[in-house]
Amino acid sequence: MPLAPDHTLTMQTRDRNISPISDADYPLRTATVSRTTGETDVQVSLTLDGTGRCSADTGIPFLDHMLHQIASHGLIDLDVRAKGDLEIDDHHTNEDVGITLGMALHQALGDRKGIHRFGHFVAPLDEALVQVALDFSGRPHLSYGLTIPTQRVGTYDTQLVREFFVAIVNHSQMTLHIRQLDGINSHHIIEATFKTFARAMRMAIAVDPRRAQTIPSSKGVI
Repeated sequence: MPLAPDHTLTMQTRDRNISPISDADYPLRTATVSRTTGETDVQVSLTLDGTGRCSADTGIPFLDHMLHQIASHGLIDLDVRAKGDLEIDDHHTNEDVGITLGMALHQALGDRKGIHRFGHFVAPLDEALVQVALDFSGRPHLSYGLTIPTQRVGTYDTQLVREFFVAIVNHSQMTLHIRQLDGINSHHIIEATFKTFARAMRMAIAVDPRRAQTIPSSKGVI
């Protein structure tokens, strides 16, 4: 049964009265965090609404490579500088970069107003296939499901992948689930993880115009 003419007119008028949300309604989301301990000195600057530009100098080449994946595939502009006790090992620097990056994400997101909040992605890298689901929930939790077959990729200790994500989760207050669906090459598994994490995060931090700058929670707060 066709709609009555007056009902059709009402719907058309309502649509014309919807005001588009402009970029001015969402100011650029940025953060700069410095963290200094007796073991490391780390500075992170980021822009969530970026183009994927990255400059990373942590003293750990493989970690720098992974930070470039986060920036490039998450479309985050990222600048990371770190000096640490690498004469001992990479552990403290790797962890503290994760901590400081998590703190910067937390600061840039603020009260999480207007974001999608949830993100998920599955990405391959040759034979490796990794799934990531995350939620900027305000409740830190990591479920880590990688099985990396070698102890090192180059000079990088593959145990440090988990430590990096523990640090970023705790300090960004994110719930993060990582699942390895396939893969036998350590480099491929790790890089697929960082790329997939970046794409899931890109989805979660994207502005949802239907939110009208409200907090994405039925409680009204995250």
